[in-house]
Amino acid sequence: MPIILVSCKDNQTIDSDCEDIVYSSPIGFPEIPFPLDNPIKHETVMLGQKLFYDKTLSKDGSVSCASCHKQEDAFSDAGKSVSRGVANEAGMRNSPTIVNSAYHNSFFYDGRVQQLELQIKEALLSPNEMYSSEAHVVATIQSNNAYKALFYKAFGNDSIDVLRVCKAIACFTRTIVSGDSRYDLYKRGVNINITPIEKQGIELFFSDKTQCASCHSGFNFTDYKFYSTGLYTHYYDKGHYYTTKLEKDIGTFKTPSLRNIALTLPYMHDGSVNSLSELLQHYNHGGKGFINKDKRIDSLHLSDTELQALEAFLLMLTDSSMIKNPAYSHP
Repeated sequence: MPIILVSCKDNQTIDSDCEDIVYSSPIGFPEIPFPLDNPIKHETVMLGQKLFYDKTLSKDGSVSCASCHKQEDAFSDAGKSVSRGVANEAGMRNSPTIVNSAYHNSFFYDGRVQQLELQIKEALLSPNEMYSSEAHVVATIQSNNAYKALFYKAFGNDSIDVLRVCKAIACFTRTIVSGDSRYDLYKRGVNINITPIEKQGIELFFSDKTQCASCHSGFNFTDYKFYSTGLYTHYYDKGHYYTTKLEKDIGTFKTPSLRNIALTLPYMHDGSVNSLSELLQHYNHGGKGFINKDKRIDSLHLSDTELQALEAFLLMLTDSSMIKNPAYSHP
């Protein structure tokens, strides 16, 4: 059986029929959180990994979870403003990375669900994504004897329903973690070559001058909260407002993690920003006038050299080991 090969400190050991399996959180991260009603179990992870890559769960067998969350793109859909689902149907928003999603307290850019299992169910059933039905998902799996055996190992019986499908995929997804970038190694005191411009970028990012780290905070470089960054003067997509129905939340969206940001372009909720330099220019200019724009979004007056330094720092957040880890790949 495979073991997730990541640098670890907080380990969770799971008894299996064959051997002990260790699922690990990166150094400096909290232990990977698993809900009480979907605890970590090696057999459930293995089932979820197979389901994650299975296109037959979609309505026409053309897309899987992995179609929009590709490992080589840090489990995003790099290069696409919005992803394409069944029948090439365009999605509503940019597909965010699912790396480190175990640590999130809400999902989707508008935060409308608080459980990863519910996010997966929406993706399965959405007409813009896999456009499946509960009946199709269950019938597809029940027709496959190998799946029935895997469900028995994971859940103690071979009863199959969409909730268990979502639990298995969520269990696998929670094991996809990233915390071994060059910046992480630098923070741990590993002797790696840091260029002067990278060091300048680190100092700028965490400075009061830019306030980048006030939203992109903590080990995952996000506070998981919702803000408007003044991307537009009018928002057709009202974002978090759809969840809260509060006027102050119109045009606000969840703060994305900056981990592996070089691999997850384009940026923003609608994929309208196509490069890191364009992204940094947006914040340097202070965005556009909008009533709900966060007060911290204001002209920074950074020089070209300072912008290049910030970009150099962001490039340090790429975790090359994660995108090659066979434990996350197509089984």
